[in-house]
Parts: sequence; structure tokens; C-alpha cells
Amino acid sequence: MAARWLAVLFAALLAACSATPPPEPVPPPLPAFTRAATELTTGWQFRFDDRLTPEAAAALPDDQWESVALPHSWNRLGEYRIGRTAATDNRQGKGWYRLRLDGAALPAGKRHVIEFEAVGNLADLWVNGRHVGSHAGAFSRFRFDLTDFLDPAGPNTILLRADNSAPVRGSTTQHIVPLDGDFFIHGGIYRPARLLHVAPSHIALDDHGGPGVYADSRFNDDGSATLRVRAKFTGVERGQFLDLRLFDADGAFVNGLLIPLGVGQTEAEGEFDVDAPRRWDGRRDPYLYRLEAKIHTFATTFDSVSVPVGFREFRVDPNSGFHLNGKHLPLHGVSRHQDYLGKGWALAPEDHERDMALIAEMGANTVRFAHYQHAPDWFDLADRHGMIVWAEIPFVNRVSNDDTTGSPELVANAKAQMVELIRQNYNHPSVVTWGLGNEVDLDMVLNRVGTGADARPLLRELDTLAHAEDPTRPTVIADCCEATHEGDTPPAQPPRQPVLTGISDLMGYNRYYGWYYREIPDLGPHLDRLHKRYPDIPISVSEYGAGGALTQHVEDPATHKIAAHGRPHPEEYESWFHEQSWPQLRDRPYLWANWIWNMFDFSSKIRQEGDATDVNDKGLVTYDRKVRKDAFFYYKAQWSDAPVVHIASRRWTERTEPLTTIKVYSNAPAVAVTFNGKPLGDIACAGSICEIAGIRLVPGANRVTATARFDGKDVSDAVEWTLTRP
Repeated sequence: MAARWLAVLFAALLAACSATPPPEPVPPPLPAFTRAATELTTGWQFRFDDRLTPEAAAALPDDQWESVALPHSWNRLGEYRIGRTAATDNRQGKGWYRLRLDGAALPAGKRHVIEFEAVGNLADLWVNGRHVGSHAGAFSRFRFDLTDFLDPAGPNTILLRADNSAPVRGSTTQHIVPLDGDFFIHGGIYRPARLLHVAPSHIALDDHGGPGVYADSRFNDDGSATLRVRAKFTGVERGQFLDLRLFDADGAFVNGLLIPLGVGQTEAEGEFDVDAPRRWDGRRDPYLYRLEAKIHTFATTFDSVSVPVGFREFRVDPNSGFHLNGKHLPLHGVSRHQDYLGKGWALAPEDHERDMALIAEMGANTVRFAHYQHAPDWFDLADRHGMIVWAEIPFVNRVSNDDTTGSPELVANAKAQMVELIRQNYNHPSVVTWGLGNEVDLDMVLNRVGTGADARPLLRELDTLAHAEDPTRPTVIADCCEATHEGDTPPAQPPRQPVLTGISDLMGYNRYYGWYYREIPDLGPHLDRLHKRYPDIPISVSEYGAGGALTQHVEDPATHKIAAHGRPHPEEYESWFHEQSWPQLRDRPYLWANWIWNMFDFSSKIRQEGDATDVNDKGLVTYDRKVRKDAFFYYKAQWSDAPVVHIASRRWTERTEPLTTIKVYSNAPAVAVTFNGKPLGDIACAGSICEIAGIRLVPGANRVTATARFDGKDVSDAVEWTLTRP
């Protein structure tokens, strides 16, 4: 082993001095890496107090604090009832967190770096009364090196102030995006935090929250792939090496590279080939490799980082849509907000896993991470489930609260959040596009702030920045408004019509025909006009949807007048909306993707709609994830290979009108229906919808069953409706 290691060292030194380096031999196994982490889950104290100062907070007696565990948010918003109760906590302002650490318990000889996965919205950190730093933005990871602030032998007080004040003019958050949006910014340390203990020589932790190791690949003509790796370091000393090793999903070594480092070197780059790699192929085969990067000498490993690697290539064509690994892949999926009834944004890993499992169950193959950077767990889950991801920054609705194109501070903040999004998630193969903004033309169309608040200059700067950070992925924008009222008589479109199309590589259109404006059949022709207008730009539908309240029902949604901004929101209308919308999208192959708005109901202070308060009810699943609405099963029958038999209007249990229609969603050719024990025969399913009209309910209980056969097995569903008046 020693002789082989000497050969490795000699080859590495020769490679450093030679213009044509020889192939690198595989280095021997190394000792376990020395990076460690202390999860900062318990021991925190919390107090919401806008008037508190750092000095007063540090001195405040323990009985003036509430004991909490991370993740934590003080906000709870959204109830399935009319009007708020004590369950609602929509306070915006400053929340304080205090934690005591015993310096003597920390590993000696290490640097101690605190890592927060996210804090909403503006974070300030003090250690032992000294201000360490600030971070502006509610959604990205950030770190501070605490080593020089800590007492290594005694008690230490960590104090964090989380500020989610409304971003109005003159506020502490006035220059932090988003300034607006149909979602609520929850305050607090709502994702995990930890203390990282690293050797003085370590892979960089100060690279905008990124892993410090970034890999991308290209395929070669012979079927191999070349993996290019860039790494950043801190404190490199004499005789140290960067050791790169690629492992397959079973942990077997594939290939690697050993790069000698010079004293004080901060970056290195290298590449090596992988013979016939197994491709990350979306939901068909989400195969992941693992890249380990280590800093070591002959005898000691100082630090190690592991990142995912997925070998895949994709392209987006303006006429034929999305292609993954040379195959056309029609993308159909959902958008997702990260909040949860009763928890706000303070989610546990099992909450993320449940969300992804529901999306996968429905048969989606893509997720739009709206409207901000989601948790690291969510990116990992997308990789493992093979979801194609649109990831975006929270540049939403408006660029300023006045008549400008954005203050210098806001522009800097949006750019900082763009860099954080890309560097922190660069290695995830699921991510195919970086989103620059969502509906930032809305305020311009509504003319809320005058004539100067044009978001397009900042969008162009963000586009340039995103391509500089990541030349391998295209950019995208979600537009709200272009030409949505085109053809109206008299013209309904406001005269000031900004155009965002063409600023980014790809385009997404948020379109709500039949909900907020016009009629559902207008959707397809509108998209055709946009495609004709922009034949060289790949376009998608980044949002479409309708509200659905579980306690509100109608017999004939096609003739029911809905109240998009109020009540009611019948569940049957949501289902009918999707039945009419999806075929228009499915039959337009030039659309590179389509995303339903939204997978889950979510909180929003501006919503007093349907049967809820502070809830946007366009989800296919309820805010508490307990109920899959009827529309969920419509899409499951469209997209999934799993057997589906689902009787719609199942929650409309109390009826007053005797005539009704039985509707079943199924991916079988037909379903056998019985009504009150009487067979109604096999009902053919057209477009996964199986209907029989003119059913007369009898007073009292009425039972409906539907059955279809899949691979020799019967799958059934049953509901009971009660007619309370003949």
C-alpha cells in the first residue's frame, strides 16, 4: 500500500509539472474525514418583541423567553372556516432567538461555522454581544464563522434576530425581494441550523452558502462522459492534495483524480472520464452517482464534501418541447408552496417526503419550485424521484414600492439571491432551468405605482448573471399578462403592456382562462398566437388552475357562475376547469411543460375565498395534506400507470335535488357502475371521464359503486349520498 501511495504522490507531482499529465492512478482508501456537525435543534429560547435591543435580549431572564426547538416559526396562517380564530398568528416584525453554548464542549483545533438553512426574512446574529453578520432573504442557506467570537473555555450566548416586517417603504425589509406576492413570508428559524466543525484547511464554506464543490458533465462521441469539477478551499497548507472520487449508487468506486495544491491556493479544477455512465433519466431511472472531494496529505484527511452527480443531457425545442437524453419527454406537473396547516414553514423531513410522494403518486414528472428557493431536502427528493425542476428566486410582482426600476439595494439583493440559488443547487441534476422572476409585469399592467416601475432592466441583469454563474442551464420567466385580453371588444387590456418574452431563454405563461378572465376554451388559441408570435422561443404554461372548496358543490359547473375572488368555489368547478383545460395543453406539443397551480392549498393574507380564510384553495390536495380533491384523481387517471377508479362529488353527501350525474375518473376503458344495488352497466371512459346522467336519487341514503378490472384484479370505489328533500 505504501509503495502504491508513493506512486500516487509521484504521479501527482509529475502532473503538476508536466504539460501533458499522465492518467491518474486510483489512490488508496483514506482515513475518515474530520468534518463534523452539531445539530442545533434544541435549547433555543424565543421571544417576539419589536422593541427589544440585542443588549436587552442577551440579559433578559430565562422566564421571559419561550422554549422552542428548530425548525420554528411564530406564524400560523390559514383556516378552513369563515373568519380568523386564535389559531391564526400573522404577526410581522422581529422575533428573537437565544442559545447558550459551552465552548469547552466544542472540538479543539477546529473552525466553528454556524449554518442556517433559512431564516425569514432578515437575519442578524450576535455572539457574546458582538455582531457577527446579517443575511437578507428568507429562503437560502447562509453561514458565519464564529471561531473568533466564541470563548473556547466558557459559556457563550448566541443571539439571532429574525425580522419578517412587511416590506413597505421605510421598513427594515424594504429592499429585500419579494416585495409582494400571493403568499405569506413566515418569520423565524424555520429550517434546520447546525454548527460545522472543520479543520483550518477545508473546502470553502463562504461561497454564498454553496458546497464549495461544483461538477458538470459532457458526453463524448464514444459514449463516455467527462466530469469537470471545480472546488474552492480555505487555509491550504504545504503538501496537501484535492482528492476527487466518483462512486456509483452502490458505493463502488468509478474513477477519480488527485490534484496537488499549493500553499494558500483557493481554487482548483480538474476533469476525468467515466465510461458509459448510467444516465439520470427522470422518473424512468433517476440514477445518481456521488462525488467525494477531500483535502488530505499522505497521512491525514482534513476535510471532505459529498455532492450528487447525475449524468444527463437535455434540450428544449420551441416546436417539439422538452427532450431528456435524446428522447422527447412531455412535461406535466405541479407547482408547490412549502407551507403546511398548523406548521407554517417549519416543516420536518417527513413533511417534504409526504409532499413528494403525493406528487409522484399523481403521475407528475416535473415540479416548479414556486416562488423561491425551497429546502435542501426538496432538491434532494426531486433528484431521487426523477422530477424535472424549475427553480426560481422570489422576485415577484413588483420591482419597487415607488416609481423606480428598483433601488440599488434591492437590485443587489435580487442578484445575491440569484447567486445563492445557483451555487447552492448547482449539482442537482433535477434542475433544468433557473427562474428569474414571477409576474413582475403585474404591477405595470395594473399601473399601481405609476409609469416608472419597470422590472425588465433587473430581469436582464439577472439573466446575464445566471448565465455567468451557470452556462449549462437556460433561464426562464413566468409572465402574468401578455395578450391575455387580446381580441376583446371593447379592449379590456390596460394600455400599458410590458413584454417579458425574449428576456430569458425559455418562457412560462401563468394563464387563468375561465377563472380570473374570459372563458376556458380561449386558452388554446391564445397559446397558439403566442407560439406564432415567438416561433424561436420555447414556451410553457407555468400556472393554470381554479379554486376548489370541499364543502361547496354544484350540479352543473359548466353553467355555474363562480366568484374567483370570493365565495363560493365549488369543488365540481375546479374539476370541470381541469377537465376542460388539460386537453388543450396536452394536444399542443410545442409547450415544453405545463404546471398546475397548485399541488397543495397554501396560506395567503389576501385570500378570503371558498370556504376558507387566508387560504389559496387552488390546490389539488388540502393544506393539511389529508384530502386529495377530485381533480387530483382526474390527473392521476391521466398521468399515472397505477389503477384509478374514483367517484367524483363524493363529499357532496347531503343532497336536496333528486337528479344528478354519476362521474367516475378512471384510466380503464370502462367502469361497471351500480346504483342502490342495481347494475347500470359498463360506462365507457372518454379521456378518463366516465359519466352517466339522469340518475334520480331516492329519499334517504343512496349508494354508488364503480368497478374496473386491471390485470385480472378488480378495483372499486363507493360513495353514499343522502337525499334530504324529495
